[in-house]
This record gives sequence, C-alpha cells and structure tokens, in this order.
Amino acid sequence: MPLRFLHLGRPRAAAAAGLIAGLVSFTPSPTHAQAHDHVGTVDFQISCAPAVSMDFDRAVAMLHHMMYEQSRAMFAQIAERDAACAMAEWGVAMTMVQPLWHSPTPEDLRRGAQAIERAQALGPRTARERALVAATAALYRDPEEGGWWPRLQRWADAMAQARRDHPDDVEIGAFYALAELAAAQAADDRMAYHGRAATALLAIHERVPAHPGAIHYTIHANDVTERAGQSLDVVKSYEGIAPSVPHALHMPTHIFVRLGDWPQVIEWNRKSADAALQYPVGDRISLHYPHAMDYLLYAHLQRGDDAAAGEVLRRTLAQGPYEDGFATAFHLAAMPARYAVERRAWREAAAVEVRAPAYVAWDRFSWAEALDWFARGLGAAHTGQLVAAHEAEARMAALRDHATRADERAFAQYIEIDRRILSGFIARAEGTADTAVARIRAAVDLERTIQKHPVTPGAVLPASEALGDLLTDLQRPREALAAYEASLQAWPARYQSLVGAVRAAQAADMPGKARQYARQLLQVVGDAPSDREGVRMAKAVVARR
Repeated sequence: MPLRFLHLGRPRAAAAAGLIAGLVSFTPSPTHAQAHDHVGTVDFQISCAPAVSMDFDRAVAMLHHMMYEQSRAMFAQIAERDAACAMAEWGVAMTMVQPLWHSPTPEDLRRGAQAIERAQALGPRTARERALVAATAALYRDPEEGGWWPRLQRWADAMAQARRDHPDDVEIGAFYALAELAAAQAADDRMAYHGRAATALLAIHERVPAHPGAIHYTIHANDVTERAGQSLDVVKSYEGIAPSVPHALHMPTHIFVRLGDWPQVIEWNRKSADAALQYPVGDRISLHYPHAMDYLLYAHLQRGDDAAAGEVLRRTLAQGPYEDGFATAFHLAAMPARYAVERRAWREAAAVEVRAPAYVAWDRFSWAEALDWFARGLGAAHTGQLVAAHEAEARMAALRDHATRADERAFAQYIEIDRRILSGFIARAEGTADTAVARIRAAVDLERTIQKHPVTPGAVLPASEALGDLLTDLQRPREALAAYEASLQAWPARYQSLVGAVRAAQAADMPGKARQYARQLLQVVGDAPSDREGVRMAKAVVARR
C-alpha cells in the first residue's frame, strides 16, 4: 500500500477548518442512533434543554476520543444555546486537561478552574451531575498552587466516590477508569490501578459495546507489559465505531506495538495520519498527525524498511506548524533521534538537531528535548567525539533535574534511563569496560520499575538492547544473548534485538538459537524491501545447514 499523506497548506487548512465548523455546528439528529454515527454511542442523559441533548452526547464522545479542541468547541456552543446548562461548563473544564499525556499549563488550569466555577454557580440538577462537577472541581482546586500528580489523585479519589454512589452509571464509570489510569502513572502499585480500570471498562463494554470511552481506555489499561494480550476483540472494535476519528484509528496500535504486529501498526497509523489532517486546530495541524507518524516510523524501522521510514520522517518535518503541546514536542524530537539510532547511523545521530523546530516551547518539555541530546550523545560516543558526548550527558542531567523540579517524576526517570545508557557507552569509549557494564545494567534496573509512557511507541534505545550491544562489543556473547532475549520479552519483534540475538548466538556457538532468531527476524521483515546487512546475515544463517 503506498504512502498517502496529504499536504495541509493554508487553503487546505481553511477548508478543513470549515469542515470542522460544520461538524460542531450540527443540527440535532432526529434519533439517538443517528446522533452517534461515526463517533460511538454515548447516552449521557443530560438534564439540560432537550434540544442540546444529542449534541452534548457527541461532545462527550469526542472527549472520550481525546479530540479535545473539537470537544471544547462543541461544549462551548452548547453553553451558548442553553445558558443554564451547568454540564456544558463541566465539559469545557474537562477538555482543558490531557490526563494521560502531560500536565497542563498554568493558563490551562486557570481556564479550567473558571469553567468549573461557572458550572458550580449554575448548579448541576441531578446527583450524578453534581458528583461529576465535584470531582472535576477537586482536580482544579487552587489552580495557582500544588503539583499535577496530587491533582490527579484528588480527581481519582473523587471519581472513586462518585462510582461508589452511582455504581451503574456508565459515564461515571468511564471517567472513573480514566482517572484511575491517570493517577496510576505516579503510583507505586500501578498495576492495581490498571486492573481496577480494566474491570470497570469491561463492564461498560458489555452493556454498551460501542461506547468510545470503554474501548479507548481499555486499550490504555492494557498498554502495559503484563496485560498487552487481553481484550483484543475490544481493541480491534475501535475503528468500527469511529472510522474517521484519528485517535480512534491510532489507539489499537498501542497494543499491536506491544505484540510486535508491525503491519497492523503501519496500516492503522496511515489511516490515522490521513484522518488527522481533517481536524486542524486553528491554522495548525493537529498533534494527532505527528502522533500517528511517530508510530508509523517506528514500525517501518522494525521491519528494516529504511526508505519508507525516511519518507515518513521527511513528510512529518516538512509539514507544520503543529498544534502546541507535549505530544507535538515529543514526536518532533523523537522521530529524528529514533531514525538515526534505530539504524545505528552514529554519525547521523551525532548531528541530530536539538530544539527544532523553533516554534515549539521547548523549555516546557524536558523529556522531549532530552531525546535529541541522547541521540547526539550516543552518536558522539560511538564515533570518538568524547567532549560532545559528555556535553550531551551533562545536558540530559540538567533536563532530568528540571523535570524533577517540575514534579514530572516519570519524565525524569525516562531521562535518567537514557542518561545511564549514554554514560555507559561513554565509559566504553574511554576504555573502562566494567564501569560501562555497571552503568547500563543500572539503566536496565531502572527501566524495569516503570512502564512505557502512553505517548511513545517505545524507547529510542531500550536498556536491555543497549546492554546486549555493549556485551557483544566486549565479546561476551552468552551474556549479550541473555540481554537481547530480555529485551524481546518486553518488546517482541524489535529488529535490532533480533539481529543482536542472531549475532550473539553465532558468537556463542549456539547455531540452533541463531537459526531460531534469524527465522523470527525474516518473519518480522516479511515483504518489506529491506537492504540492511542484518537481513542478509539472517538469510545466510537460515540457509546454512
């Protein structure tokens, strides 16, 4: 299937903006079923004017799809049409945060707090509406004070109480599950949060199979190492309920990445990227476009298809400007870093541009910026540029500390894992092998304590894979093979882990293992037109008797 990504110039953006204006200024449909065509089924049973009921349901559906800008416009229009509708203001407040992606700006908090204050002043009319407003008010309390994670925990606690008071309410159950997943990111017992969320969501899905929140949040609940293979029927149903919503087309690939199903990742993210161009945010391209393209790039690289991956990168960097936000910054930083490091193109990695493009507010996104310093440092360490490698490591340490001060503990840990890997390769370049191994083993240990962030398809360089590369370089093939196998346990079908396993098994005089991993590699590459040396090596190993 050829690549099909459309360029969104100013005329196209204006036309698409008109399309969205038409979407959010829709006339209420005559039946409930018609009201939910193409976005899934939401039946909120709002207490506001009957004329806005179906519009409200659609706005909530778009909120569940994480189409925040579009949902906010819908809620704002409902508030204009029914000035007494407190829940329209609640909806506006709910669109001001992205609980699974990043902490809001002070301006986001201020606007959300103002909206929820308006909702409280108008007075929600039913007990379930009051419970939802109270929970969101807990999230926004004292908008000028306190960190992000205490806010999420307050919201999760309030949503848990709302669910206890209204155990059969579908919407309360869906937002309860989302709050559990959000709070889980900073919890010591993260899997307990994911388990509670998944249980609540499965119950909703059994009652309302096309509910967008039940499907979407189930994928997030299972986007962890221990749960990736669960509820695949729910995962695959997402496209059917919202075939033109970009995030709905993308989300199943969180699980396909976990399973190493690269053709599915490629197919779904192609469609997601195309759909994202139909949802501009003002005069900017939606962040859902680079989000899909990073996953697409990652999948092509795992199949060794460097030409297709390079075209995805070129198209992404040629477009813009993109919608402001953490996801945009992350992907614009991750994609060049990923493209160089996955190919082990070290001179190219050493030259990766940092803090580009300039319109991104990089000071807000420490982890994103650190990805490019990581690539530069790895490239420098592998090409003997030790001054530059140390400079990159120092900058990563500073960004880690900045994330810590900003209460972004998970981001600080991700940076620290990469910094330890880089520090290990610097030590190797300086001739201290034992120190190098110890530092990268420390990265492996830290990586085991956390889960992948929802924004990313995977690490630029997983710690166990990095350890395998180092041990191979040190001619310790049996240890290297164990490291690659550990990497493949967490991330099946990663190209470089498979190539490393073949090489390590050959060096350890384990021909059966070498053939096993060579066959797996060739299955992963499939019909992709890869000309990598590792593919040629795998073919030779399989052909050898």
